Amino acid sequence: MAKKANKPKRPKAELPRGFHDSFGEDVLEREQMLSRIAEVYHMHGFDRLETPAIETVESLGKFLPDVDRPMGGVFGFQDDDESWVALRYDMTAPLARVAAQYRQDLPSPYRRYAMGPVWRNEKPGPGRFRQFYQCDADTVGTSTVIADAEICAMLADALQAAGIGRDDFVIRINNRKVLNGILEESGLQGEDEEPRRGIALRAIDKLDRLGETGVRALLGEGRKDESGDFTEGANLAPEQIDLLMGFVSAGRADGAATCARLRELVGASEQGIEGVQELETMAKFLDSQGYSAPLVVIDPSVVRGLDYYTGPVYEAELTFEVTDEKGEKRQFGSVAGGGRYDDLVGRFIGQKMPGTGVSIGVDRLLAALRARANSSENKAQGPVVILALERDQMSEYQTIATELRNDGIRAEVYMGGGTNLGKQLKYADKRHAPAAVIIGSQERESGTVQIKDLVLGTSLASEIESNEEWKAQPAQQEVERGRILATIRAIMDRQSAP
Repeated sequence: MAKKANKPKRPKAELPRGFHDSFGEDVLEREQMLSRIAEVYHMHGFDRLETPAIETVESLGKFLPDVDRPMGGVFGFQDDDESWVALRYDMTAPLARVAAQYRQDLPSPYRRYAMGPVWRNEKPGPGRFRQFYQCDADTVGTSTVIADAEICAMLADALQAAGIGRDDFVIRINNRKVLNGILEESGLQGEDEEPRRGIALRAIDKLDRLGETGVRALLGEGRKDESGDFTEGANLAPEQIDLLMGFVSAGRADGAATCARLRELVGASEQGIEGVQELETMAKFLDSQGYSAPLVVIDPSVVRGLDYYTGPVYEAELTFEVTDEKGEKRQFGSVAGGGRYDDLVGRFIGQKMPGTGVSIGVDRLLAALRARANSSENKAQGPVVILALERDQMSEYQTIATELRNDGIRAEVYMGGGTNLGKQLKYADKRHAPAAVIIGSQERESGTVQIKDLVLGTSLASEIESNEEWKAQPAQQEVERGRILATIRAIMDRQSAP
């Protein structure tokens, strides 16, 4: 008996770990939000820059997140000429390369913003993806900390343009020069200490997520997370840990008191004193422009985990509460951060070219906006759907759709199989359509159409018990053919009213 041929193995329809798909309304929400942010950046005199997704590993250099593994944290591969390239880890590395490559052609200072996906080959988790969007704005070629203060003010404007209320976020600023003064006091300066210093900085940067106990563990021998994975620590001595934790908890009732405390901690460190003075200069400028506390505050716990920051650092934190997947109330946390990096472009050109900039975590900001607006119950509006109940009338249906589009209303004709009314209405519901246009043989003969307000119909459905009540409901009305546009416009205006 002949053996049956083995069936070809079908591939699994699944994504790699740490990646996700974005569908219509999610993409639209992101595009609309980025458009509003881009307008703020544009009004401040920043120009759009687009760079390729791939950079040479040599260009990435010390941008890499793991100093012990040259390819750690990035998706890299060898090109056909055996050189190593990688997907961009952030938007700052491409900017540094551009600023060096085109320095003779670009204005100085160069002000640019960039938006797009970045990729990180890190352990995925809830809300942590390996591909996500960033939205950056940077000024390259100026050393004044007023440029840093301007970035913070622009960030405040951008968050408000995106839909976050002025009372719902705070921008926290600090200065790495102050931290360097503390590191100097703790014996963590110098090239030999660079690995431990990098671990320490990333540990302190996780204070809001891990708490003091978790950070102390990472500053010491290491920490095991809930999954059992162990993260190597900085192996600092107890007195070093106490000094660093004292620094991050140096915040006081106001900026002046905080700066006074920081002056005490940095002692005679020239770099530390310079950092405190820069914080005072930024605070004075921001206050004069209407960005004072509680909107912008000096907070020593902000350090930013990457090792390339050389001066002011800043983060935007949302202060309102959201309900997490466990049903517990919590603050949303950080959605943007950045700082000054005066040495990155110099890697390419052998001379200093200072820069400062901020990066908004687009996916986190979108999640915050949805949580704030409870948008799980307020879906983005879809197109008006013209039902196709008679296949020989497709031309007429398309004419109606065109008329609606010409008036600025999204519209489509149902293109699925069959002429079943219920099936087509279910499709319109899945599309979050505001209304459906229904034209059968009776309507066509009388020169009328049925227009169904799908939003109102859904809200009334649970109250209707008989077919007679359903026919009489105000969610569906018969109008003359020439009244389609006005009727649908009225429905959409009613739905969008507060």
